Amino acid sequence: MTLEKELVGSGFAFGFDSSELRALASLARERTFEEGELMVMAGERSRAFYVLLSGTAAVELQAAFFKVRIQSLLPGDAFGWSALLNEYDTLFQVRAEEHSTALSIDSASLASLCDKHPALGVKLLRRVLQAVAGRIRGLESSLAQFCGIQSPDGRSDKAGAIS
Repeated sequence: MTLEKELVGSGFAFGFDSSELRALASLARERTFEEGELMVMAGERSRAFYVLLSGTAAVELQAAFFKVRIQSLLPGDAFGWSALLNEYDTLFQVRAEEHSTALSIDSASLASLCDKHPALGVKLLRRVLQAVAGRIRGLESSLAQFCGIQSPDGRSDKAGAIS
């Protein structure tokens, strides 16, 4: 399967036209990660933007004495949004929970594409803002669980599991 077809099938592609998907896929390469492998390491300069194709991953906040799962990622979810910011370090780490594949797009190439095709850049930034909002909701849920507060529906959010 071509990278363009994999991107189209990922769910991330919703709202992009075929030429935009072709442009994104032309910059992408497929990466494979094994269970437990860090896909993105917190505190490092962000170098790539990813779309998970298969497997699952966990967005984690790692500190010296604890690790908090912020969000679970499924195929079609994007991560590594810090790559869209110039010279920016990542905030969260992302760890493969099982054998996983992802499309990886180099940050400099992605920035150049967005500069050349502003409409694509706007769509991409909107999609990334959805991912950022999900991270904030996950962090909020984790903090609430840490403080012993349940969600309004009485459920504990699995995204906030502390390990």
